[in-house]
Amino acid sequence: MADSAVLGRGPSRLPTAVSGDGCWLIDADGRRYLDGSGGAAVSCLGHSDAHVRAAVHAQLDKVAFAHTGFFTTDAAERLAAKLIETAPPGITRVYPLTGGSEAVEAALKLARQYFLEVSQPQRAKIVARRQSYHGNTLGALAAGGNAWRREKYAPLLVECHHVSPCYPYREQGDDSDTAYVQRLADELETKFQELGPDTVMAFVAEPVVGATAGALAPLPGYFMAIRQICDRHGVLLILDEVMCGMGRTGTLFACEQDGVAPDIVTIAKGLGAGYAPIGAMLLSDRIHRAIADGSGSFQHGHTYHGHPLAAAAGLAVLERLVDDGLVACVNRRGERLMEALNARLGQHPHVGDIRGRGLFRGIELVADRETKTPFDPARKLHAQVKKAAMAEGLICYPAGGTVDGVHGDHILLAPPFIISDDEIDMLADRLTRAIDTALAA
Repeated sequence: MADSAVLGRGPSRLPTAVSGDGCWLIDADGRRYLDGSGGAAVSCLGHSDAHVRAAVHAQLDKVAFAHTGFFTTDAAERLAAKLIETAPPGITRVYPLTGGSEAVEAALKLARQYFLEVSQPQRAKIVARRQSYHGNTLGALAAGGNAWRREKYAPLLVECHHVSPCYPYREQGDDSDTAYVQRLADELETKFQELGPDTVMAFVAEPVVGATAGALAPLPGYFMAIRQICDRHGVLLILDEVMCGMGRTGTLFACEQDGVAPDIVTIAKGLGAGYAPIGAMLLSDRIHRAIADGSGSFQHGHTYHGHPLAAAAGLAVLERLVDDGLVACVNRRGERLMEALNARLGQHPHVGDIRGRGLFRGIELVADRETKTPFDPARKLHAQVKKAAMAEGLICYPAGGTVDGVHGDHILLAPPFIISDDEIDMLADRLTRAIDTALAA
């Protein structure tokens, strides 16, 4: 078969998706795949949601595109209103975009403009965490702390500074939860002091780390401590909920579970549920007011931001998540998934940790459970698991470099919120077989 014409896809050995049915994707040969990861934690409603499809069709019959330099649209305004209605306290404005990387880029630029508006031009430094991922565009990639993703493009990246993630499985040691949280808070305080607190613009973090660390959830009190340090030094807290937000961890915004509200929050993926490319940056009234009373506008923009079709899809997704109660089901189904994974893999000799929240779960694979030694990265175990899972008719999202960007393998699971108990059992069974097949290779 000829190489793919799509740059970055490699040789055309991938099956061709032709249709979707609930939690399943069907290829051109009629083979069905259970979507255990929602693609990349995107398809929270599955692949055949009638309400969202109808909303996109209806919007197409009205108006497909109107540039935001000239018009607003009912679709964009209604989406913004719905988001603000459900947003964390203090968040009062929405800037709709077309994806997660765009949203993070906008957040970083907004943070910089805010400090210019309030006459603090010395603030331009960004602090984030190791083993984080915030997008593939250059600003977002610079904020991200994954070594492998940064390596090729390092000469192009603006300087950002990184501190340790909250990674209990590998880095807590003998500390109590409280002591470990304090150690991480002290590290951030030290970093701010090293840089000069009045030069730091923003601290950026995923509430639950997704692609680079496999559903790595913080300990209780971690983000409250981070929020206090940011407030003490006048640093903006930017939370990246592109992957973990929109109900994925059991509440519409993941930060709700940590008792904090950000200054800026980014969302995408689940907002469009795969039916349209959409993301958004949400911001506090304080930031909006500084710009509104200052220069008068955010110096930023994209051709397709606020696109009516995407906004209509996003609004319909929110109606399903919030009004139809699908987010309310996530914790129960997530507990059911965790039970199934623990029953099959909890004592597996090469499963070191099973973690996460809601329907956002990660499995860290290790060569030795007792020492937590990762597999040799040359083995590319995560790629072998993905291949074996596809052969089983299961889509999952494995990745390497879990520990430090080079070593470590994990599997990320993020199935649609409509997944049934029988499908959860099927997911766990197929994944277990895929792991064993990969280990035996």
